[in-house]
Amino acid sequence: MSNRTKLYPWACVLPALSIIGLIVVFPIIYTGYISLTNMNIFNWFDFRIIGFRNYARALNVFDTGFMRALGMTILWTIINMIFQLSIAFIMASLLNIQKLKFRKVYKTILMFPWAMPGYVSILLWRNGIFNTQFGLLNQWLDRFGIEPVRWLASDFSAFVSCMVVNLWLALPFMIMIIDGALQSIDKSYYESALIEGASWFTRSVQLTIPAIKPIITPAVIITIFTTFKQFDVVFLLTQQVGAKTGSNFHTVLTYAYENAFVTNNFGFSSAISILIFLMLIGFARVSSIKIRRGNNATNY
Repeated sequence: MSNRTKLYPWACVLPALSIIGLIVVFPIIYTGYISLTNMNIFNWFDFRIIGFRNYARALNVFDTGFMRALGMTILWTIINMIFQLSIAFIMASLLNIQKLKFRKVYKTILMFPWAMPGYVSILLWRNGIFNTQFGLLNQWLDRFGIEPVRWLASDFSAFVSCMVVNLWLALPFMIMIIDGALQSIDKSYYESALIEGASWFTRSVQLTIPAIKPIITPAVIITIFTTFKQFDVVFLLTQQVGAKTGSNFHTVLTYAYENAFVTNNFGFSSAISILIFLMLIGFARVSSIKIRRGNNATNY
C-alpha cells in the first residue's frame, strides 16, 4: 500500500478533526491551563502559574463551598434518579394496560413537557407556580387560610422545588424509554406468571425489571449524566443574577458559574470545571465497563 493510499483517509477526515479540535479539545486544554493560574478580574493580563493550588483549595478547604456543592449534586442526582425511575416505571406500566382507553392520547399529553423549551417551562414554574404573591400554590394555601410560603427561599424547599421541575422535564423521556422496553417483552411470560398466581409486584421484580434492564440501562446512564450536570433548573429558579431567591442551594455547575462570572475567579472556576470533567469521564468509563460485562454475561 502506497503512502498516498495510507494518507488519503486521514485527508478526508482532517477537516472534521480540525473542527473537533478547535471547538472541543482546545477549550478543554485551555481550561486546564487556566486552572493552574491565579487568573481573576484583578490580574486579567498579568496572571501567573500557581500549580495545583486551586485544586487543593477546592478539595481540602471546605469553606470554599465546592465539597458542599458536590455533596448536594450527588444527593440531587440520587434522589432525582430514584423518583424518575420509580414514577416512570409505574406510569409506563399503567399505559401498557391492555384495556386502557385513550392510551395514545395520554402518551401524547405526557410528551408535552419534553417538547416545550426548557427555559420557558422553568420560568413558568417559577412565576406561575412558586411565586410568593401570585403563584398557584400560594393561592391554594390562601383558600385554606394558610400563610404564603416562600418556596424558593430556603435550601430545603428550593431543593424540593427544583426537583419537582426537573422531574416535570425529565419524566417524559424516561417514560417513553420504559414504555418501549415494556412493549418488547413477550406477553406469554406474563400469561404464565398469571397462571401461577404471581402478583403485580412479583411480576415486576422477577420478570419485568430483569427483562427491560438491558434496554433502559443506556438511557439511565445518559439521564444520570444530565442530572448530575444540571444547570438551568437550579440557576433559573434560584440563582439567576438579579433575581436570586435567597437560597444557597448549588450544584457543582452553578457553583462553578458563580465563581467564574459573579466573583470572577477564573482560575478557581476552571479547576472546578476540570474536576467535574474528570469525574464525568471516570463515571463514563466505569459505566462502559459494567455495560460491556453485562452484555458478555447475557451472551453467555
